[in-house]
Amino acid sequence: MLREKRFVFVMLLFISVGFMTSCDTVTDVIGDINLFTDSDEVQLGADVVTEIRSNPAEYPIYTKNPAVKSYLKSRIFNEILSSSKIAKKNVFNYTLEIIDDDDVLNAFALPGGPCYVYTGLLKYLDSEAALAGVLGHEIAHAEESHAAERMTEHYGVSIVIGMVLGENPSELAQIAANLFTGIAFLANSRSDEDQSDERSFEYLQDTRYYPGGVKFFFEKLRDDGLISSGGGIEKFLSTHPDPVERISSTDARLQNAGLTVYTYANADESAGIFRDEYKTNILDAL
Repeated sequence: MLREKRFVFVMLLFISVGFMTSCDTVTDVIGDINLFTDSDEVQLGADVVTEIRSNPAEYPIYTKNPAVKSYLKSRIFNEILSSSKIAKKNVFNYTLEIIDDDDVLNAFALPGGPCYVYTGLLKYLDSEAALAGVLGHEIAHAEESHAAERMTEHYGVSIVIGMVLGENPSELAQIAANLFTGIAFLANSRSDEDQSDERSFEYLQDTRYYPGGVKFFFEKLRDDGLISSGGGIEKFLSTHPDPVERISSTDARLQNAGLTVYTYANADESAGIFRDEYKTNILDAL
């Protein structure tokens, strides 16, 4: 019965796509469609986590001071997950891990919830609000299934439908392997990035943190002249484009919500910035 219901769903979806687009524009539409189930995404994420753990040369997990990870998880990550706007907190496996690489200013989320942040990014930021903004953004990528949408586009509807119907049971493991090696880990679209910034803004409104924290990283990069200089920021910019434009979008959201527009440099501590806490528990502890 379950197989029949899923078949009907896929057929209705495929027919609707046919009505919405002609053959030469189907890719544009498919790019916004996710045919992976929540359980598929959780399995994908778990498989990639296994790959990451088996490759410490490329992804060295931070182990020097366990208190840092504990603080990040209990103080910041779990605070974001407490937002009522995160719908899949009891469906996805939201976890946080630190990658010990000071040369990389980046963070990323896998399908199904696992999130990673590099020590390079932790050491570059200067407040809990800034980090909360970044982590909220990555959680949003998982919540909105952006990677699954990109993979549906990359592999094509026929392959994904085969997995949905159980015709290609080994394909999911292969996709996870490709995701790890980067074949299908495609850059997010402008709309994906904007939506994740917006969701981060919304999540942080339910927390102790300033909702505009998602833009603090970009403002610091801009003021430090790093946006176009490559180096440690190169990997981040390859998957998180248009930082200056995203500053303006966040400012507009703050204004529309009737909130004060602060920058990372002049933000009032009373707004929920937490610089001293960040310095004591993260910067000085790494």
